[in-house]
Amino acid sequence: MASSLLDEAKLSKFHIRTAIAGSAGQFCDGFVLGIIAPALPLFAASREVSPLMSGLLGASALIGLFVGASFFGWLTDKIGRKKLFIADMVAIALLSLAQLGVESAAALFVIRLLLGIAVGADYAVGPTVIAEFSPKKYRAALLASGPAIWTVGYVASFILGSAMADTSPDSWRWMLVAGAIPAVLLVFLRLGIPESPRWLIEKGRFDEALAVIRKHIEPNATMADVVTAGSTGRTNGTEGSPLRLLLQPFHRRRLGFVCLFWFCQVVPYFAVFTFLPSILESLSTGPSFVQTLTVDIFLLIGGALGVYAITRVGRRPYATISFSVLVLSTAGLGIWANAPLWYVVACFALFALVSSAMSSLDIVYPTELFPTEIRGTAMGIAVAFSRIGAAVGTFLLPIGMDSWGVHTVTLITAAIAGIGLIACVLWAPETRGLALTAAAGGHDALTPDDDRDLEKIPA
Repeated sequence: MASSLLDEAKLSKFHIRTAIAGSAGQFCDGFVLGIIAPALPLFAASREVSPLMSGLLGASALIGLFVGASFFGWLTDKIGRKKLFIADMVAIALLSLAQLGVESAAALFVIRLLLGIAVGADYAVGPTVIAEFSPKKYRAALLASGPAIWTVGYVASFILGSAMADTSPDSWRWMLVAGAIPAVLLVFLRLGIPESPRWLIEKGRFDEALAVIRKHIEPNATMADVVTAGSTGRTNGTEGSPLRLLLQPFHRRRLGFVCLFWFCQVVPYFAVFTFLPSILESLSTGPSFVQTLTVDIFLLIGGALGVYAITRVGRRPYATISFSVLVLSTAGLGIWANAPLWYVVACFALFALVSSAMSSLDIVYPTELFPTEIRGTAMGIAVAFSRIGAAVGTFLLPIGMDSWGVHTVTLITAAIAGIGLIACVLWAPETRGLALTAAAGGHDALTPDDDRDLEKIPA
């Protein structure tokens, strides 16, 4: 049997609710990470904040995200999805509220570092929950909705920041605290989501898995369906801890590709958009608000486009074409030193559109390429590695602009995107149309219409 009951289930209200519960966490994540951009200049206006501290504050949540994703990705494979699915959002709400009492740059750095750890946990567990409940036909679209909603949260942070900028000297506090509102609402939404039956099966808890499947997926499911729904992705029956399994050659190669792919995609993204108003000002485009708003609109359009395209385009061509456009748009900005306004905004808009659409692959690839017993760990490591790049890019961009100028910095981002393009050409696998266990088992040569019995192919 090529697919399990979980893969072939009809899309239901439960699937949609689970996807919303997981994807809405991305809204919180995007808002929390983005709100520092409009809040930071206001915070620094009444304090002496050096370029070094400014970079640290901009990157603080990203640094924490590295720690949170790598540790809690491993932990969710050990103790299950449900507990962390709720706990990480509680932490985001409480830490967002804690920013109200901040006075010093050091205190803000510590709180946002902890906030990043909680966000990192959500990056690891949220997409994992969606992937393990989603029917095969709708898996990519449901997963891709996360990055699209992340973009909505990210853009919302800029809009709110612009609206609140001149309301009071302490408006930066309320900007930062606002992230607690969606987090609190999401805690209640997530309370009704059960443990992943795929994880329960991996732990040998078959009766519990059957109960979840009967209640939420198929009332007439049998124990035979539960056995079929188990992961076939384990390499040659290898036993051991998630990290040991992940270090097997096949999974290690896939992890290396995912890490490099995501790294090269987010370094330009975070470097550009965290300091977008400053970059536009450096390029002498005039008042940056309208240009920033234009770019944000293209970010939103790109997020919606990503949800549409991920179900209609193979993962491999999607990745290679997207990286090609990122290279061209950033290189175009760096090469033309005195470009007119329309050209600068057009390049940024194209970059925003494609990078936002491409972000759907950031979630889809890691969840599809690894089996259940190491999915959370792999997702966490991939997120952590990508955030090394995001944190480095965010930290170094203001220093680089000051030392080398904005054009040199954009050429560097083009080179990083070029490395991502080469990685995709050489190593990007194709998983479109495969059942989750087949995609994780390494059967890259299979097409969606292949009718061979996947259980007979060694994993």
